Amino acid sequence: MAGHRVIPIAATSALPLRERKRQGPKGRKPTDSALAEVRQLLGDASRQSDLLIEHLHKLQDHFGHLSAAHLSALAQEMRLAQSEVYEVASFYHHFDIVKEGEDAPQALTVRVCDSLSCELAGAQQLLAKLPAILGRDVRVIPAPCIGRCEQAPAVAVGQKPVACATTQKVAECVKESRKDGSARHEPEGYMGLSQYKAAGGYKLLEACLSGQRDVESVIKVMEASGLRGLGGAGFPAGRKWRIVRNEAAPRLMAVNIDEGEPGTFKDRVYLERDPHRFLEGMLIAAWAVGIAGIYIYLRDEYHGCRQLLEQELARLKADPIARHLPPIELRRGAGAYICGEESAMIESIEGKRGMPRLRPPYVAQVGLFGRPTLEHNFETLYWVRDLVERGPEWFASKGANGRKGLRSFSVSGRVREPGVKLAPAGVTIQELIDEHCGGMADGHKFYAYLPGGASGGILPASMNDIPLDFDTLQPYGCFIGSAAVVVLSDRDSAVGAARNLMRFFRDESCGQCTPCRAGTAKALALINAPKWDLPLLAELSQVMRDASICGLGQAAPNPVDCVIKYFPHELA
Repeated sequence: MAGHRVIPIAATSALPLRERKRQGPKGRKPTDSALAEVRQLLGDASRQSDLLIEHLHKLQDHFGHLSAAHLSALAQEMRLAQSEVYEVASFYHHFDIVKEGEDAPQALTVRVCDSLSCELAGAQQLLAKLPAILGRDVRVIPAPCIGRCEQAPAVAVGQKPVACATTQKVAECVKESRKDGSARHEPEGYMGLSQYKAAGGYKLLEACLSGQRDVESVIKVMEASGLRGLGGAGFPAGRKWRIVRNEAAPRLMAVNIDEGEPGTFKDRVYLERDPHRFLEGMLIAAWAVGIAGIYIYLRDEYHGCRQLLEQELARLKADPIARHLPPIELRRGAGAYICGEESAMIESIEGKRGMPRLRPPYVAQVGLFGRPTLEHNFETLYWVRDLVERGPEWFASKGANGRKGLRSFSVSGRVREPGVKLAPAGVTIQELIDEHCGGMADGHKFYAYLPGGASGGILPASMNDIPLDFDTLQPYGCFIGSAAVVVLSDRDSAVGAARNLMRFFRDESCGQCTPCRAGTAKALALINAPKWDLPLLAELSQVMRDASICGLGQAAPNPVDCVIKYFPHELA
């Protein structure tokens, strides 16, 4: 342009630049009072970035919400960008962010589970009636599965669970919580450290640590037993130990007790009864693989389990055997189903949003804090002691209908006796209902079932002779996953179940990839219509399966595809 001298890009480096030193992090400057409150709450706890979610919990627990001032102060105290603190806090359901000028939520929150088993048991009626009964100073909100499907409808008053909830039960619990805000959860009888050791507990671990057992023989037992991961993926446990052991040290371990799949509650039941059987299995795995540190990730909904684990870990660390143990950290989830996916859980442990990682590399190679990581579900580790003590033949001989091993089925829905049912792998749904659940509930006729939780598909009662195990359900467009079985009756519809499940997937998608984020929302809109657009649903299903990053988006179409395939009469 005339009158203007053009400076070549290469020449700009020679121009003198005026430096401006930043006095603090970008964004809002925290108030002195907010900074003092945050510092007092954190005390002498480490400010390292992977503890961000733990520190957000401290603020949420103490103040009942996360104010903009406290988030700003926390960012400065942890030397993190304010945007990073905000994006993590806003990712998780259990953090209530209050911006400037907004009112804080009520001091007490009542969460009514509206997942499938609880919806069948009357969750929507509770959601409709409770606000008027409890009054304006109690917040009543729907919540995804809280892991108490055998107690449907399940409600959480603050952090205290209410089983088989009625409006009266919830109102009484709210009244009690106002008297005692701690809302303690008293777990029913469980086996503590002294009882566990008296029954032979930790002798196997001691034999491993003393050299009476060698690593190779223990891994061979695990491989020969055929035990596969019981969180849903089903990867052979012994092979996983060998793979991670062959990676470079230091190696870490991450234990998944997020258990957010609707219909699943087996880990909670075992944890409330026999926590040290799990802990011993965990420590044997750590010994065999050469683990330098263990992180246990427990879902936030399991408040009573967290108290129990903290208590038993403290007792264990005071025991003489603790001299040989790697460091163990208990980390708290914050209400995000996606964190049940192994790499999303690892991101959450690192203090980030729980977003699944692209693979490769796999977590066995590059996992927690960039180190090779042995990742296991709670129940997989729960069986380690029995397998090694009794031998692989004991476990392998327990199957039925040509299958091997045992499975812990979380059974809920229209059965007379819901609960965790330990049954042979390969048991059929009819055998499970008749021999383990006392038959169907009174007045209900078996109509359909979900063999593997929300993402495992839906099958009609006429297909009641399929062995329930890994690899047996895939030919029918289903899978067993974590063995969460929900039974439907002639009073229910597969279409209604599919709508409930797709709403859950839409709400729980982490939003990272478009096929899942947009696909679940579009699928829900399509199946909420009076007439389903079957060609468009088929195309959408294929795109979600092919292009979603993780199992959530890949499996979310299963219930819809099953309705179209097995329940066409409902769409007529």
